[in-house]
Amino acid sequence: MQHVEAADEQAGRSQDPVARALATVSGEQVPTQRACLDLARALSGAGDAGRAVRWAFASIDAGEDFAGWLAASRLWQRHRDDVPRPARRARVAVLGSYTTTQLTGLLPLACARAGVDVEVYECGYGLYRQELLDPSSGLHAFDPDVVVLAVDAAEVDLPQLADDPEAAVEAELGRWTSLWDLARERFGARVVQHGVVVPPDEPLGHLAARVPGSRSALLRRLQERMGEVAASEAGRGVALVDCERLASDVGKRVWSDPRYVHAAKQAVSLACVPLLARHTAAVLAAQLGASRKCLVLDLDNTLWGGVLGEVGVHGIALGAGAAGEAFSAFQRHVLALKDKGVVLAVCSKNDEHLVREAFEQNPEMLLSLDDVAVLRASWQDKPTAVRGIAAALGIGEDALVFVDDNPAEREAVRELAPAVDVVPLPAEPAGYVAALSRYPFFETDALTAEDAARTAQYRARAQVAEQRESAGSLEDFLRGLDMRAEVAPLGPENVARVAQLLGKTNQFNLTTRRHSLADVESFAADPAWHAQVVRLRDRFADHGVVGVLLARRAGAVLEVDSWLMSCRVIGRTLEDEMFGVLVRQARAAGCTRLRGTYVPTAKNGQVAGLYERLGFTRDESADGAAGEGATGWVLEVPEEAATPGLVAVQVDVAAGTGPRGARGLQQDGDEVPAQRRQEQEVSR
Repeated sequence: MQHVEAADEQAGRSQDPVARALATVSGEQVPTQRACLDLARALSGAGDAGRAVRWAFASIDAGEDFAGWLAASRLWQRHRDDVPRPARRARVAVLGSYTTTQLTGLLPLACARAGVDVEVYECGYGLYRQELLDPSSGLHAFDPDVVVLAVDAAEVDLPQLADDPEAAVEAELGRWTSLWDLARERFGARVVQHGVVVPPDEPLGHLAARVPGSRSALLRRLQERMGEVAASEAGRGVALVDCERLASDVGKRVWSDPRYVHAAKQAVSLACVPLLARHTAAVLAAQLGASRKCLVLDLDNTLWGGVLGEVGVHGIALGAGAAGEAFSAFQRHVLALKDKGVVLAVCSKNDEHLVREAFEQNPEMLLSLDDVAVLRASWQDKPTAVRGIAAALGIGEDALVFVDDNPAEREAVRELAPAVDVVPLPAEPAGYVAALSRYPFFETDALTAEDAARTAQYRARAQVAEQRESAGSLEDFLRGLDMRAEVAPLGPENVARVAQLLGKTNQFNLTTRRHSLADVESFAADPAWHAQVVRLRDRFADHGVVGVLLARRAGAVLEVDSWLMSCRVIGRTLEDEMFGVLVRQARAAGCTRLRGTYVPTAKNGQVAGLYERLGFTRDESADGAAGEGATGWVLEVPEEAATPGLVAVQVDVAAGTGPRGARGLQQDGDEVPAQRRQEQEVSR
């Protein structure tokens, strides 16, 4: 017996390191940070750079041990040049009121995990204001795209007790918003403001909750006011990291260790730096359009308790009892994500008719079929089904997040659909909400009307895909959609949506220029810039603003800077109609030539031939001017562009008298009569 055990032990020692590490990970319901890191190291040693980096990322998802993050960072740095870099890139300046060396060391890793490749600049200790003000500072030479203001409560100039609380808060608010203005005006940068954490040590004790002028109350009110301003027009391009929420989650005695504060001016303890880096990266990525779009949900023992095929429609656990309440709480959380714009999809090994009956007939179901954009209930393997969901929605697999209680299904998706994020659920359903809420990459930069209606829009897209399959011809199919487009200029009502589309649209995007919200607002105010903001409706849904074309006039030339469309409406000939509008408006402005640029990326290959198809000719003198592989295109403005005529187009060519309207394409010296509004209906 001892001989057999010794042989087994020897076999285990000689087992392939990757297989051994993978077996450890697969044997855990929720893999630990250490197990993920061990697997990443084994894969690295085997020369499998792609999987090694994925498991290094999984290790930082699994825990916040500082040493573990450092190890993951070293492994990622080792293979950084061996794996494709994220398409989104940014220069990020961290301006701290305390020592931020540990934060800046981990931020590139956290940003890479979030889908952004960053170069980081760190200002000297406490020199954030001086660096913003001094034109000769290293910050100005760095020219950041994003400025992170990493500050702590000690830097906030509020008294222990204020006679006029509101005046004290407003004065301090002005000090911080002036820094936002500096960053935006001098660099055109986005701003990520770390919120301050209210210290647990309050001399007034519980009395502070009843005294509006107490420092604790003032700090809380300052946070509220920062949020209010950041959500207003004055706060465009500013995002907040709610450090108070993060610190409350882990415990404020853990968040800040007085030993580090006094010895190293380290306001955030080493134990919490990874958490802060993760959430800073998530907020930053949301600003740059790198958030995930779609939550793909399993059903049995994920969205409800029990196996539907065994217990029946009314036997699944929902509502009543501890288990039922846990699944209902999870459904409420999922619905809250949907309300902020996350698209919901279902991927379940089940009979579809039973699934539909459960949604429609079980009175405890909080989610309805109307909340689900795509339902895949079959006996197909999960990776194939998940990829099919991405195809049906017309989005990349890197926009999906997969949630399933079964570790084997999660591992299959990780291995066979590696671009999909996988969120492991614990064995106990009561922990599902916490597991999903800790996933940070559903962050959004702003809430728009399109976000709230996104599931309905994507569900309509899936319905359209089904109709396409049954149509006699593509033209018959498109004509049967009864598509109606409204083309408007830039204005206060759509600049946020335009900036959002510029930040996140990849497939139909000719240049992938990531203009900030401040940039878009400046275009709206500049008479040389012309914009088309296109809204599309069909008989299935109002898809909201789905197209943007930005062009700048230089003399008799109108040059297209950005041209993009949401993946939801690709293939509907809307681009032809946008081109037709561009030609008519260019002629109205006295322009005789159109110029365009195509900048190839890993995802926009489908528009590589667009300019050529529209009649442009290659301008080799402009090749490479916009980056490696970029091509230039030119077209003498025709009398009119021939379009398929499958979309009814209504063009608002004035919408007021300011530069956002017709004046933006009038010849110099022309006047636009006040209050003039002209609409054209083009329907061939």
